[in-house]
Amino acid sequence: MSEREAERQPGTETDAIDELRAQWRRERPDMSLTGLDAMALVGRIKRADHLLSRGMKPIFAEHGLEFAEFDVLATLRRVGAPHELTAGGLLKSAMVTSGAITNRLDKLERKGLIERHPDPADRRAIRVRLTEAGLDLVDRAVVDHVANEERMLEGLTAEDRRALDGALRRLLVSLGDTHLG
Repeated sequence: MSEREAERQPGTETDAIDELRAQWRRERPDMSLTGLDAMALVGRIKRADHLLSRGMKPIFAEHGLEFAEFDVLATLRRVGAPHELTAGGLLKSAMVTSGAITNRLDKLERKGLIERHPDPADRRAIRVRLTEAGLDLVDRAVVDHVANEERMLEGLTAEDRRALDGALRRLLVSLGDTHLG
């Protein structure tokens, strides 16, 4: 097997986190290997999140959106017709402050992608609904977004994807993340 082929064999590649782990091992040999393994795994999750987020930006930009705006539009789209939620419902889904969701909604409303109106059942609540333009945009953007995600995951086999998906699901459940909101 050539050196190039060895680099492509699963489990033989190294990444930036291996370098960080080796530095900690050198500088703090008293730290447990289990602890360093945990640090490396969390580091990989965080680094993957950063790199995946960076890889998504150009697709959203092609549609005139930022990730946070796409998130609101996609949330409204996936709840089904009439593609409407209360501002509070969006807030729970987005896991951000009320000020942050208000800023997102202001931007999307200025772009004509959502509309806000009072909730007839609760005068204190505001309902947010996709406009036709918002529905059209999110339907186009999500197709490109999913294709981009598939492209970014090409380095993993179908088996790798299933294993990673299952492991991350178990992690999220163990951390209490079992439903939206």
